[in-house]
Formats: sequence, C-alpha cells, structure tokens
Amino acid sequence: MNPALKTLLDDVIGGHRLSVAEANRLFRVHGRDVWKIAEAADTVREQRVGNDVTYVLNQNINVTNICVNACGFCGYSKKEDDEGTYFHDRVVIQEKAALAKARHVSEICTVSGLHPGFSAQSYIEVYRWIREAAPGVHLHASNPMEVAYAARRSGISTREVLCAMKDAGLGSMCGTAAEILVDSVRDKICAEKIPTDEWIRIIREAHGLGIKTTATIMYGHCETDADRGEHLNILRSIQDETHGFTEFVPLSFIHLNTPLFRDGLARAGATGREDLLMVATSRLFLDNFQNIQVSWVKEGIKLAQFGLIAGGNDLGGTMFEESISKGAGAVNTDYLDPKEMKRVVEDLGRCLRRRTTLYELL
Repeated sequence: MNPALKTLLDDVIGGHRLSVAEANRLFRVHGRDVWKIAEAADTVREQRVGNDVTYVLNQNINVTNICVNACGFCGYSKKEDDEGTYFHDRVVIQEKAALAKARHVSEICTVSGLHPGFSAQSYIEVYRWIREAAPGVHLHASNPMEVAYAARRSGISTREVLCAMKDAGLGSMCGTAAEILVDSVRDKICAEKIPTDEWIRIIREAHGLGIKTTATIMYGHCETDADRGEHLNILRSIQDETHGFTEFVPLSFIHLNTPLFRDGLARAGATGREDLLMVATSRLFLDNFQNIQVSWVKEGIKLAQFGLIAGGNDLGGTMFEESISKGAGAVNTDYLDPKEMKRVVEDLGRCLRRRTTLYELL
C-alpha cells in the first residue's frame, strides 16, 4: 500500500477528521488499495456502531407518477397525458396503508411526483389518510423539494408546511432530492429542482422543528470526485450543527431508462469500485453520522453485502413496493425478505437486527 495512504488511514482510525481534499483523494484510489480503504472504514464502523446490521420493515406508497418536473436522471415520472400514469385516491391509498399495517411494518414511506394539482393541503390529506388506515405506523415521507413545492403552491412558508405536515402525522422526512449538492451539476441533471441553498435551508428547518431526516447522495452520472466531496462536506456541516440526520444513504445512479443517459449526458452509472469507495469514504468522512446504509435496491444484494464490510451497517427497508428505481431500469426492487438479509449478514459473521425508522432496536 502507498505509504502516504497508510498514514492517512491510520490517522483517520485514530480520530483525524478528513478534509474534503483527502476525501477526494480516497475517491480516486484504484487497485488493491481500494480494499485497504474498505478495511479502514470497516474498522471505524465497528468502533462507532458495533457489529449489528440493521433493517426496517417498511412499505412504500407512491401516490402518483405525474410530475411537473423533468429530471434527467428519472425514468419514473410522467406528464398528465402520457400512457401509464396513475394518481391514487383516498380509497387506494388507505387500502395500501391497511395492507402495510396488516404486514406489521413499522414504517410507511411515501415520495411521489409533483402533481400539478398538489398543494400543501394535498400532502396533509394523504398523511391523515395513511394515519387513519395504519395507526401507530411511523410515517417517513416527503423531501425538501416537495416541501418547497407545497409552500409555493399554497403561498405559505416552508416552515409552515413542515409544521402542518408534522401535525398531520409526519414522523420523519426523506433527505432525498439532494442528488448532488453542487448547483453546476444540478443545472445539468435537475434544473427544475430547488437549488442547494434551499435544500439546506429546508433540512435545517425540519431539524429545528424536531423532524429527523435521512441524508442521501445520487452519484455515478456526470459529477466529479470534487463534487462528491463537496456534497459530503455540506452534510457533515449540517450534522455538526443540528444532529438531525439519522443515516446517510448513497444511491448509485441507475441509468438505463433515463433521459440523461439516452442523450449522452451521463455515463452508465458508477462501477463496483466506485460503489465500494462511496460507502467506505462516507464512513471515514462523516464522523458525526452513526449509520451508513447500503442500497440493495440500487446495487443488488451481492454488492450490498460487500458494502457491509466497507463501512456500512444498515440494509435499509424491505420495501414491499418500489417504483422509482424500477422506473429507471433497476431490477428486483420490490421486496427483500428479512430471511435473505439474515443469510447474507450471517455469512459475514454479523448479526441482523430489526430497527425502527429512528434506529431504535426492536
């Protein structure tokens, strides 16, 4: 191993806080040194959270795939006059929520397209319908883009939207719509989405109101290593201030059915090397995060298993219903049986533990 890399990894294990430049350097490593970074990240993972691998029993409810935006990385959203559109009403939403309750899930997650008819009241109604049909189930829903959209459509502040959502039963918020928190990249892949500063402001507002959120990155399209480092630095800075993130979830770009890839503006997703380095570097850089999730939906269970020995400690949710990654071209996204989770976790000599959305062990 390169002596300078060994010194850096030893320093991080000993408590050194990585700089953005050092993180970028880790992203660029090739060859067998990738395994050394993964090993260091796994050591830090063990120090920080122990050997349990966690998961949540959850179900997704996607209310509509009709969306006013046209993000280049999305193969899920449609316009109102497209074939294959849907917009579920109260009856269907409550049927899905009741089914989730019958499956004994502890979390219902809902993120949908930005329907042209939505307002803040639309989100509030959906949350109340779900709470009525699935009392006691934690509602993990929306994201900063949806909050901003609801506020704009209703002529109120984003803080007022968040307060109303919380009153309607929102338990925690998704940290999605982050993609890459660098505006020059956002202008290429999701120009209609809120800019970086607004995403940060809404996340801080949510944390200030006691609404915990996840944190995400969507990588492997047209961003640089420096963009990834800047993104991680923004998340670490927010966490230093608010301590409101429950987990970090790296999301590998699924390219097959996306306009970005079809138009030659993005490459064919991240490589396996990049996927492992994203998990490992995140664990080493995000020293104020407890939980790093590996996405079996994006990467498949075999590569996700490798992520668990590269700094990851969480397998996410069972899903039951997944539409967004599937729309982009991912396969086998609908459901992962905890028995299969247990098999791959025990194969690593670790223990699988069920958790709540907020990481209380069950």
